[in-house]
Amino acid sequence: MSEFLLYYRRPDPTTWVYMSSFLTIGLFFVFRRFWSIRNLDIVLLILLAPGLLMVNEGYRRQTRLARLASAEISAAANAIPIEAEVAPEEAAPAELPPTDETSSEPATSPGSQPVTTEAPAKPESPPAPRELTAEELTKLQESDAYRRAAGLQRTGFITLFGIQFLVLLRMLLDPLMVRRPLLDPNLTTGGLNFLGISLFIFMMANVVASTPEIQQEQGPKLGPGYALINMLPAIPTRPISEAIAGAEPPTMAELTAAEQRRTMIAKIIAILAQSAVLIGILLIGNRHFGNLRAGAGCATLYLLMPYTAQMTGRVDHVVPAALILWAVLMYRKPLIAGLFIGAAAGLLYYPLFLLPLWCSFYWQRGVGRFAGAVLVALTVLMALLAFAGGEPFLTHVQRMFGVLNPNKGPNELTGIWELGWNPIWRLPVIVGYVILSFFFAVWPGQKNLGILISCSAALMVAAQFWHGYGGGLYMSWFLPLLLLTIFRPNLQDRVATKVIDGRSRPTRRSSTALDAA
Repeated sequence: MSEFLLYYRRPDPTTWVYMSSFLTIGLFFVFRRFWSIRNLDIVLLILLAPGLLMVNEGYRRQTRLARLASAEISAAANAIPIEAEVAPEEAAPAELPPTDETSSEPATSPGSQPVTTEAPAKPESPPAPRELTAEELTKLQESDAYRRAAGLQRTGFITLFGIQFLVLLRMLLDPLMVRRPLLDPNLTTGGLNFLGISLFIFMMANVVASTPEIQQEQGPKLGPGYALINMLPAIPTRPISEAIAGAEPPTMAELTAAEQRRTMIAKIIAILAQSAVLIGILLIGNRHFGNLRAGAGCATLYLLMPYTAQMTGRVDHVVPAALILWAVLMYRKPLIAGLFIGAAAGLLYYPLFLLPLWCSFYWQRGVGRFAGAVLVALTVLMALLAFAGGEPFLTHVQRMFGVLNPNKGPNELTGIWELGWNPIWRLPVIVGYVILSFFFAVWPGQKNLGILISCSAALMVAAQFWHGYGGGLYMSWFLPLLLLTIFRPNLQDRVATKVIDGRSRPTRRSSTALDAA
């Protein structure tokens, strides 16, 4: 009975896109106000899924073609066919004497010894696939099948960039939207909590049950960032197979003991980071929005997103998102918020461009404590690089702060930049991004919590357009902030001068009381 009652199989990504889209519409679409901004936001969230599906499917096909080509080359070099030949004993089973099914004795002939059948010889297995050389990879990339896979992946990236550009415009216009009517989800808080907990359990089970071969095959290069984070393997939780529908992946060589330890660490960090994201969303909804139902809806919608299901175990995706989210949660305490922002910037480099916005928010009160905490977090992370090994310490620091030549060739980058787009176009995008980052330091003049959330989301969305190592796929960097922007109320009164205590106030009060005495 347990063979079918306890049997669980990860849903196919395409199937989950349809299921999650219907659930999202049923739970969050405002049917009584069809032309509301909330419904536009829900449509934009749903439209992020098709591009992600095309990118992952194109990458899966390219990986399969590369593995098959590597196996063929290795087999040809060793004169071993890829499909093992059938053993002679298995080729002619009809020549064996028949046996009585009701008897356990072997068949014998008069005056002879009992006939014994030996087990068929194990066919010689083909050698393990090796990494293709540059010449072999170039020949593979010229094939029609590889070009079709690359074209599918390119179309997916273009689709992602188009939808994310609309999301960026939505975040830039959010500070101008003063009227924010209360639009709760179409389900009670208890129902949202039950659905969210159920989804979380299944997703964490996918992380725990992820197989080593999936971890070896998946994920683009990480590019600039923290060396200790880059050492951890990727743990995608989507099924990968030779068929599009998602059968079991092929067997590959087992991981070494060191790789298994890093895999376990990556799983633990991914589970803790996902938990931190969900707890942070709930606490922000309860404490800062004054609406636990909105926080529960935001957390449930995050779990329903197809991106979350496919990238649950990607540490480089979720850890920076959790740190930025907890900085928003602790925005009343600049010291703690600075530690979280500094940790996010040190681990993945791109949140460094949030500093002008956050320093502007704390400029009238708390900027010193915030900036000092950021420097402390970056200093601690730099000191820990001494244990990274592999490369010189200065090289690790250089990668940590992204001090690299941005003018790279297509062979040095991944994502859309290796699929036909000239990497030279990254340079004007980078310049525009830096301008946008410093523009948020002066606009809007009076920043509140709502503006801090939406502008932080806008910067993390804009980072996707020049990210040279899979830009467009790191949606977790902005997705929680985007969802909070969708569900947030009017937060015009949450400014630094009102919610943050000045350092000198307790001293003045004590001196006044002393003079009165």
